Amino acid sequence: MNIQKQLTTIQTAAILTSSIIGVGVLPLPLFAARAAGSAGPLITAGGAAAGFLGVFILIFLGRRFQNQSIIQYSPRVIGKPIAFAGSMLIILFFAVLTSLAAREFGTVVVTSVLRKTPLEVTVIVMLLLAAKQARKDIRIFAYTHLLYLPFILAPGLIIVILSLKNAEWLYLQPIWGTEWKRMGTGVLTVAALFQGSFIIGFLIPYMRRPERSVTAGFWGVSIAACLYLLIVIAAIGVFGAEEIKNLLWPTLELAKTTSLPANILERLDAAFIAVWVAAVFTTLYVSYFLTILAMSQLFRLKDHKALSFAILPVIFVIAMLPQSVAQLYEVIEWVGRFGLLITIAYPAFLLLVASIRRAKGESNSNAPAR
Repeated sequence: MNIQKQLTTIQTAAILTSSIIGVGVLPLPLFAARAAGSAGPLITAGGAAAGFLGVFILIFLGRRFQNQSIIQYSPRVIGKPIAFAGSMLIILFFAVLTSLAAREFGTVVVTSVLRKTPLEVTVIVMLLLAAKQARKDIRIFAYTHLLYLPFILAPGLIIVILSLKNAEWLYLQPIWGTEWKRMGTGVLTVAALFQGSFIIGFLIPYMRRPERSVTAGFWGVSIAACLYLLIVIAAIGVFGAEEIKNLLWPTLELAKTTSLPANILERLDAAFIAVWVAAVFTTLYVSYFLTILAMSQLFRLKDHKALSFAILPVIFVIAMLPQSVAQLYEVIEWVGRFGLLITIAYPAFLLLVASIRRAKGESNSNAPAR
């Protein structure tokens, strides 16, 4: 396969970061507080560790097969029938993940901002934007994420840092939870927020220097993990774990209670929503692009562009299935935890079999040195 090596290490790291930071930012402190109370930051760190594990498993696989994605090399490792089933699960999972993210976005917008706008309108508009952009090639894909990333990170960090002045540090004690079962479930729920980083399994063949994928993976996940951890610390520190359990979107409430120095802006929630929309778009862009790229590779199509609008009706229908906000978040948590079997367990199985069979792909000796 003739693949143009276009991605730099920085671009790959930017894609990973923006694939993680998305719609899950708003309910993240709620998930952490429900699972472990004041030990929410510990749960978040555990989820981030699981996210690192999944990314590095994919990286080690990708470095064995530097010119192929996980869809393309899996038949060689475990045989065509099992690999086909695994690839279909990947496609279905990320199609559902795209649907749920679009629905969650629509729910937040019509609840907080555009209260007279039909839910269906906000969902279809975001999906149309993602579908249109997903027709672009990998170069535009990388440039888009690199462009948006500073505008996503900077406001989020500003809000967190400013809100910490209102924190009551006693709310963060004890730092160690006692209900191990709930804590374990919480770790899995937070880990599910890192599943967009699965895109690394498709990016390594496009990297100019695949051997730098470890560096890209480390920084890409670390930046997102640090922001998530700071958000949870700030939210629990300001509201307390028990109060957070009564809030649907604690991060949005945190922005409402935060103001710029000298009262330049007394509330930052409007600015935060604008930035959050950009974060949701980049995350949707990743999952949508991953879905159609995986489909094109599985069925050996010439490119992925024809699939972009073809799957849109299916994505939209799935997005509108949950009947309420409560049911939506129940489905999101269940799908997210189940998805860990696809994004962590399945690649781990492939890596184990590939190591036992000593299966490797052809290295790309013609890759640019820069």
